[in-house]
Amino acid sequence: MISRRDFLQVSMAASAALGASGFGNWSRLAAQQALTQDQLLEFDTFGNVSLIHVTDIHAQLKPIYFREPSVNIGVGPNRGEVPHVTGADFRRLYGIDDGSPSHYALTSGDFAALAQAYGRVGGMDRVATVVNAIRADRPDALLLDGGDTWHGSYTCHHTQGQDMVNVMNALKPDAMTFHWEFTLGQDRVRELVEGLPFDALGQNIFDAMWDEPAERFKPYEFYERGGVKIAVIGQAFPYLPIANPGWMFPDYTFGIRDRHMQEMVDEVRAQGAELVVCLSHNGFDVDKKMAGQVSGIDVILTGHTHDALPEPVLVGDTILIASGSNGKFVSRVDLDVRDGQMMGFRHKLIPIFSDVIAPDPEMTRLIDEQRAPYIDQLTEVIGETEGTLYRRGNFNGTWDDLICDALMSERDAQIALSPGVRWGPSLIPGDKITREDIWNVTSMSYGEAYRNEMTGEFLKVVLEDVADNIFNPDPYYQQGGDMVRTGGLGYRIDVRAEQGSRISDMVLLETGEPIDPAATYVVAGWASVNEGTEGPMIWDVVENHIRQQGTIRTDVNTDVEVEGA
Repeated sequence: MISRRDFLQVSMAASAALGASGFGNWSRLAAQQALTQDQLLEFDTFGNVSLIHVTDIHAQLKPIYFREPSVNIGVGPNRGEVPHVTGADFRRLYGIDDGSPSHYALTSGDFAALAQAYGRVGGMDRVATVVNAIRADRPDALLLDGGDTWHGSYTCHHTQGQDMVNVMNALKPDAMTFHWEFTLGQDRVRELVEGLPFDALGQNIFDAMWDEPAERFKPYEFYERGGVKIAVIGQAFPYLPIANPGWMFPDYTFGIRDRHMQEMVDEVRAQGAELVVCLSHNGFDVDKKMAGQVSGIDVILTGHTHDALPEPVLVGDTILIASGSNGKFVSRVDLDVRDGQMMGFRHKLIPIFSDVIAPDPEMTRLIDEQRAPYIDQLTEVIGETEGTLYRRGNFNGTWDDLICDALMSERDAQIALSPGVRWGPSLIPGDKITREDIWNVTSMSYGEAYRNEMTGEFLKVVLEDVADNIFNPDPYYQQGGDMVRTGGLGYRIDVRAEQGSRISDMVLLETGEPIDPAATYVVAGWASVNEGTEGPMIWDVVENHIRQQGTIRTDVNTDVEVEGA
């Protein structure tokens, strides 16, 4: 008799074959200039339950360009494992043809040329079209939002998240979980959550005073779909007070809380759950470890690290689904649930090619209403770019270089530090840089650009601390985004080294001299988690710099030498 584990392995193979077939079709269809919406949405309906997953939208309402990372280093047990495979290696792994639409959607090579050929991606009116099409095929499909939704744009900042709440309410998800949303401040988060027509989930969101599950956030909720009792357990970003300013949400604590997660899984199973889904914002490697620590989870819909994988990853009997970011993809997962067990699945990562998928008219109208009061500010041209501006990867992208240059120039500093955040669309050569583009890579509720003096010794401590957040071999200690971006400072990093020993050969680029641990340097940065930080807002700093430059020229950054990758 076939075991559940064997059944899932067969399903994994079927899903992989379906995915590979889909990617091949994209390539052939593109060559014929015949890629259509129907072909992007084509899916062999399977089983009795459908899940739809979106995550890390970062308030991107309109179509954008978004370049995937060329550098995504895995360490410890995840060295060389997906999602830490990029470029040509990624394409070989998944059988993706060079120059195909899937090459453009899922990897970074030849990005500018392919972007001109295939156009923009995303747009919530296109996402709505995809969601509506899945619901037409499977009317009771469960739509789940993995968080980082109410953050990341000009209009989201100025409406304190209301624009995204309005749009997502129209999309009608069943539940969401959280990360950057909390940087709106706990009072605003409470206000928005109380008005949601769907469930706000987070089994790890606790009351800081009483160390018990917080009000307003359910640990889980049940849904009856396809004759199946489904439990969805929420998992908010566990390291919020470390990665973001804890003073903005002092009443809450987070954490991974494996033990409590296991209790929740056991609890919902005892109440008759036939399918257990974790809606998570842990990040892929953390979720991969959690899947091995907590038993009884059938599906983890993972978010936070912005990974887009065309096939699920199987950990024991748990499947992990990674659905990208910025509205660029929608995942559909069909499941066969029998006698209280998930016996098989089919999966498709659907790319939102904006020129192929027709916008939903009602959603387009709603989006335009959110933007209308700000349209003149959004569309004002500040400059233009000669090269590709992107952010995404373990080290500086060209957007990060531009921000660091602006900090050093406008704040009269020797060195610049910019946070290693993953969000922010790309621009391609020849694009005008609008105010909206600047805000798309700088918008946050603590954007003050500070100017301080730091010793060389302290700078090394900063780099070492961030490096351990990224490259600690235990995923549960990876508590940051990507590596802090630097301007005016070069260094070598060995990602295999022990904590405190990864950073060496620090150099002040303006003189070429080694950083002196005892010397003091003028450092400009932004996004400090310290309360009371003073300085001009980063978007104004960057706008002023771009206005003065007029045309932005980008070069390959060779200031960081990486070993052990």
